[in-house]
Amino acid sequence: MVLSSPPLAERIRPRDLSGFIGQSHLVGEGKPLYRALQQRTVPSMVFWGPPGVGKTTLARMIAEVTERPFYNLSAVSAGKAELRRIVDSVKGTAAVNNSQPSLFAAPNAEAPAEGVILFLDEIHRFNKAQQDFLLPYVEDGTITLIGATTENPSFEVISALLSRMQVFTLNPLTSAEIEQIIARGISALAVDIDADAIHFLANYANGDARAALNLLENAARLYRAAAITVEHLRDTLQSKHLRYDKTGEEHYNTISAFIKSMRASDVDAALYYCARMIDSGEDPKFIARRMVIFASEDIGIADSDALTVANDVFRAVETIGLPECQFNLAHGVAYLATAPKNRAAGDGYFRALDDVKEHGNLSIPLQIRNAPTQLMRELGYGDGYQAYTDESLLPEAIKGRRYYRPHPRRSMST
Repeated sequence: MVLSSPPLAERIRPRDLSGFIGQSHLVGEGKPLYRALQQRTVPSMVFWGPPGVGKTTLARMIAEVTERPFYNLSAVSAGKAELRRIVDSVKGTAAVNNSQPSLFAAPNAEAPAEGVILFLDEIHRFNKAQQDFLLPYVEDGTITLIGATTENPSFEVISALLSRMQVFTLNPLTSAEIEQIIARGISALAVDIDADAIHFLANYANGDARAALNLLENAARLYRAAAITVEHLRDTLQSKHLRYDKTGEEHYNTISAFIKSMRASDVDAALYYCARMIDSGEDPKFIARRMVIFASEDIGIADSDALTVANDVFRAVETIGLPECQFNLAHGVAYLATAPKNRAAGDGYFRALDDVKEHGNLSIPLQIRNAPTQLMRELGYGDGYQAYTDESLLPEAIKGRRYYRPHPRRSMST
């Protein structure tokens, strides 16, 4: 049987910082990860950033440089059983049968005193119980945990575990950085490609190197006999055999259509776009989180219960997961789409924020300042304070401003 070669992104993955592109705020000379690799010691950490920006590559570099056993698991498919086998192996009580052997150390290699490195991709997919299981082993150093996530770890990683990890934020790659990576891919594939096609690839990637390399590789496979052009890339994108990319244009178009359908109170369209996202593999928590934002941004005080409903939907989705949480999403979507809309609160806040940015820290009127000491009282802090007054309590320079402009219950602000 002939084994297929690894994807292009895997074949050209750099092994050390000399070949790493991007994230200079973390890996530049003197920066945190540069120093960690230089000192050959690392804490448990979370890499938070969009797809295709180097999270897995950095984790493998750390294992390579520190010469520690490396286990690579995906939270999508792994569970406590896999974690327990790794822990047992480190403690010498069982052999590990790791389905994803390390590139850098054999799974049964003797663990050094500081323990092994466990790279857990998509750590946000682990539930609370699975994360709780890791906690004591991270705490005692049996495991140095490196988690990767596209979601805000403040929401997705339990506080007890997060407090023992350092969070590093990775940025989308720039077009120039993507083009450098594309150049490596072109060299590895030994294909011809014109400058316009390279520019198209860099723009299409939207900061995700893997997306650019996958498209390049698929186009090279289909059009190897010719120099790859923009038209070849566009035709390749239309292939039904390519995996749906949840981080590409379709992702943003669909979530936009979903929000705008709820805003227009078109419940049927909102349910359709919600179902379309779920069927495409979208994380239901992403949808639920946008619903929580929508409840305050678009419905606001027209129906304050909407925020309670949206929060309850998010918690239900988080607790139950797919496929059952589709009922919770449908419940929430129908409620939010049919609720009255009023953006007055949010619009008022951003008008106030404009003044904050323009005027800076204006002097707060004396009568509403806190007066906990005798000196402050002697300086007039709190003088003339009345709990109920029609007087504007804004700073003098903007006194009388009206940020909050109520709208009829079912209206939208302009």
